Order: sequence, then C-alpha cells, then structure tokens
Amino acid sequence: MTQLPGFAGGQVPALSEAVAAIEAAAPFRHLSTPGGKQMSVAMTNCGAVGWVSDRRGYRYERADPLTGRPWPAMPALFLELAVRAAAAGGFANFAPEACLINRYVPGARMSLHSDLDERDAAAPIVSVSLGLPAVFLWGGAARADKPMKIPLFSGDVLVWGGPARRHFHGVQPLKDGEHPQLGRQRINLTFRKAL
Repeated sequence: MTQLPGFAGGQVPALSEAVAAIEAAAPFRHLSTPGGKQMSVAMTNCGAVGWVSDRRGYRYERADPLTGRPWPAMPALFLELAVRAAAAGGFANFAPEACLINRYVPGARMSLHSDLDERDAAAPIVSVSLGLPAVFLWGGAARADKPMKIPLFSGDVLVWGGPARRHFHGVQPLKDGEHPQLGRQRINLTFRKAL
C-alpha cells in the first residue's frame, strides 16, 4: 500500500462540490448487508457502474436502484485524480469505471472487509479522504491478521494493489469534529476498475 499524504489537498473544495452535485442526482443512502444489517456509512456512486448491497448480495449495477436511472457520470476531476494517484502508487494506465462515495458522520465505521466484487483483481484501489480525520485499519490477507492503524487527513490518498489488493481493511468509528469545508463528516472516494 502507498500513502500519499495531502495528495488531493488543494482539490478538496472542488471535490466536495462535485460530491454535492452527485448527491443531488443519486442521494446518499444506508445500504444493508446480505444478512440484513444496515451499514452505518451512507453511500452513493458515480461512473459507469455503482456498488450496491442488499439481501441479494454485493455487486455492481449500471442503474441506481433508488432512482432507476444510470449513476451520475464520473467527473473529469475525479478521473484525473484517480489516474494520477494510481500512477504515483506504481499503477500506470488505471481506468476506473466506478467511484463509491462513502459518507461518515461521527460514530460511523467500516468493518474489516476485503474487496472481492471487482472482476479485475490486478487493478488497484484508489481511496481519497475528504473532511474529518479518520483512522484507517490496514490488515493482512486473513481477517484475523492484526490491522495497522493509519491516521488519514483531508486530502490524503491511499493506493493499493498487486498482492495486497485483497487485504482486509476498514475504518474505526469517526470521532466528532468540525472540518472547515465539510463540517461534521468525512467523505471517502473509492475508485475501482469494476468491470
């Protein structure tokens, strides 16, 4: 995994404006796991496909199940950032089709999980943090592996792929605070080559 501290720092206002435009077309919502548990993190997507979860399982869909319309197009600003970050992390020619957008409010968390729904496991994952700081949990190939705790701040980017592509990862419960541009929340943009 490659950490790129402050890599997107100068773009935080423009990125957050783009998220607001996406939210207007595809609102944030709390998805449920296949077992019926509601996730504490609110989600939406942009790009050719979006990641969804419900009783039928985890998968990518071309249409937003909430609106029935295609997901909003991925903004050029998002695509350029993802490609540049992937290259900085050692992955040239990254071409993501999906950007999962997670919104954390104080107390929201992401359990340790491994991303298994993408067809191309050779492509990296690019994760961009906006807003409140968070503690990212970076585990190993097995869920039982003790995770490292990595502090993330607004504008930080993580890139992982290759043998680490399927490593378990998550986010500790978000601590309360006030970010000057995003208020009491953290937004995470996760770029993936899904198809």
